[in-house]
Amino acid sequence: MTIPSSPFTFATRPSALARWQTDYVAQLLRQAHPSLDIRIEVIVTKGDRILDKPLPVIGGKGLFTAELERALHEGRVDAAVHSLKDLPVEDAPGLAIGLTPPRADVRDVLICPAGHTLDDLPAGAVVGTSSPRRQAQLLARRPDLVVKSIRGNVDTRIRKAREGQYDAIVLAAAGVTRLGLEDAITQYLPLDVMLPAPAQGVLGVQCRADDQRALSLLAAVEDPDARASARAERAFLAGLGGGCSIPVAAYAHPGEEGLHLTGLVASPDGRRTLRVEATGDEPVALGRALAEEALARGAAALMSAQ
Repeated sequence: MTIPSSPFTFATRPSALARWQTDYVAQLLRQAHPSLDIRIEVIVTKGDRILDKPLPVIGGKGLFTAELERALHEGRVDAAVHSLKDLPVEDAPGLAIGLTPPRADVRDVLICPAGHTLDDLPAGAVVGTSSPRRQAQLLARRPDLVVKSIRGNVDTRIRKAREGQYDAIVLAAAGVTRLGLEDAITQYLPLDVMLPAPAQGVLGVQCRADDQRALSLLAAVEDPDARASARAERAFLAGLGGGCSIPVAAYAHPGEEGLHLTGLVASPDGRRTLRVEATGDEPVALGRALAEEALARGAAALMSAQ
């Protein structure tokens, strides 16, 4: 294709991880389109400004995305790079996911300065996470742990653990490894212990839905498997009617018989969990069908339990 001479501008949040993710996508685009003039604009979001409250308490959709989406609507930028799990399951009006690049490690990791694995942590150990999904699965495995909220970017959370504010913390492997902080990882948590958030490890690059130039440029580095898996997982979440404030997990991957999707719904205290699985060819239909099965088996009562 003919590359337009006008610059292509990405919006990014100011955190080190957000910058890394945007730089990574920009580099993929440069490799596909060497003559493209790529620029990056840093935008601070509500989620970046409010650091003293747990994420579910702050509430509201688009906590880390609204300001970036506004810049897209206003035409100040051409694309915005997000962790796809941070985006609401419904596309923002007028915007689309123009690119899902190859997926990173989907697992969560335990970081424990004393070197304990999840099963070896002492009774009453304090584990930091702001995710209801992680809390429920931690307590399902270890009901004797104390789970406390933690905020801050990846390196801030690791620092808090090293300072002794928490005995251990749980983070997404993708974020830790993207920042080159693998040495801090004590344990990669198995998927049968800690199923990931829908679309964990997947980047979602937003652009205007009618911006044919952006859609065309971004399509050159698309990963169809990453998109299909993320669509199935997010359809499962959408079918349950929730966002990041409910204890729901999902993981899809291509298999010999089609796309295999595993979903999990839990009570916040981890005492009750429901795991469902299915295989199908169409990602959204697969996710919706599995959500319907989960609801038929009592998922709504689990999610609303206190």
